[in-house]
Amino acid sequence: MTGSSALDELWGVITDRFEHRTPGSYVSRLISGEKGADRALEKVGEEATEFIIAVKNGEHAQTVSEAADLQFHFMVALKAAGVEFSEVIEELTRRRR
Repeated sequence: MTGSSALDELWGVITDRFEHRTPGSYVSRLISGEKGADRALEKVGEEATEFIIAVKNGEHAQTVSEAADLQFHFMVALKAAGVEFSEVIEELTRRRR
């Protein structure tokens, strides 16, 4: 699986969880709690901090793990904000020119 197809698949799962909230789903629990979308934003901040610490400490495996956590929570926060992941990709593509 390529990186882009993995992200596309993850985005599809996140979108599905927003549309069909289920009690067993982490995404559903994350956005359905008392704080709502603010909890997803808190997780982005938390994971960004953990990523920075892992990089600063030179912990390769931990950096990879925290980067994955950050990417995941970033995508959940985007969805909560009503932004499609494709919009971010399009913006990155525009900037590349």
